[in-house]
Amino acid sequence: MNSNLLFDFIVNKENNTVNVKREFNSTIDVVWQAWTTPEILDQWWAPKPYITNTISMDFREGGTWLYYMESPEGARHYCKNDYQKITIEKSFTGLDAFCDEKGNVNTDMPRTLWTNDFSQAGDKTLVSIVAQYASLEDLEKVIALGFKEGFTMAMQNLDQYIEAQFWLRRQSKPSNTARTCSYLNFPGNTEEAFLFYKSVFKTDFINGITRFEDIPADSNHPPVAEAIKKMVLHIELPITGGHILMATDAPPEMGFTLTPGNNMHICIEPETKEEAKRIFDELATGGEVTMPLADMFFGAYFGSLTDKYGINWMINVVIV
Repeated sequence: MNSNLLFDFIVNKENNTVNVKREFNSTIDVVWQAWTTPEILDQWWAPKPYITNTISMDFREGGTWLYYMESPEGARHYCKNDYQKITIEKSFTGLDAFCDEKGNVNTDMPRTLWTNDFSQAGDKTLVSIVAQYASLEDLEKVIALGFKEGFTMAMQNLDQYIEAQFWLRRQSKPSNTARTCSYLNFPGNTEEAFLFYKSVFKTDFINGITRFEDIPADSNHPPVAEAIKKMVLHIELPITGGHILMATDAPPEMGFTLTPGNNMHICIEPETKEEAKRIFDELATGGEVTMPLADMFFGAYFGSLTDKYGINWMINVVIV
């Protein structure tokens, strides 16, 4: 994490709370979306090597997020968060608990009452978090279980996920010329697949192969895990008719669970935000929005969806 960004972690045993202040190099809408959208939460909420999988999420007052954290060995720890009060892009509270797969609370484990407040501080967003516990015993139990270490890692996961997904796309397309691409995800064998496609189409990679280890050292994010350093962060290959195949590795270490059908998107890059919104809104009719179209701090107007026929789309306008 960038040492210039505020990160305070204070344990207050007098009122049984953990108080965290965490700054992000982003706007409120992006940070809020990361905390309230299941597809994004699944990518960062669990500390590595665990991954998060959402079972269901109803983000509204009285709604519940039911999910589990899974270890590399396949052990699952089920949790739920019952949302109490929500003020859009300002704050939300929720009562978290360990539970079973049906949401029945494990009364042997502490419950956490989260209060998360979001505020804009210049070009940064500050998230002020209070984790309240019923007793000092409960507070000391979660601290002993590694609350600080796990929570710190989870937020670093969010930083790294955003960096890995969007940094290079901004670098490799410095203009807003319209184009259509196919965006592919692989579980770790992107290079093998694209060497095969290269031999088939007799073309060459655009700007070579960029790997996770190539993320700039001053990117304000933690070091990339050794296991994924040599994996492909981004690659582009022109095929028949000038169509572009783009891809990245999406290994379990980054929180991904790939299945046939969710590993490919058609990526549309219109020239203007207005055209992007028109295309996005029409494709989303009767479908499911996985990431609402919005200005992103990484310099793009971006959104993703699955249309009513089950086809995955990304809409992206690079802001230059």
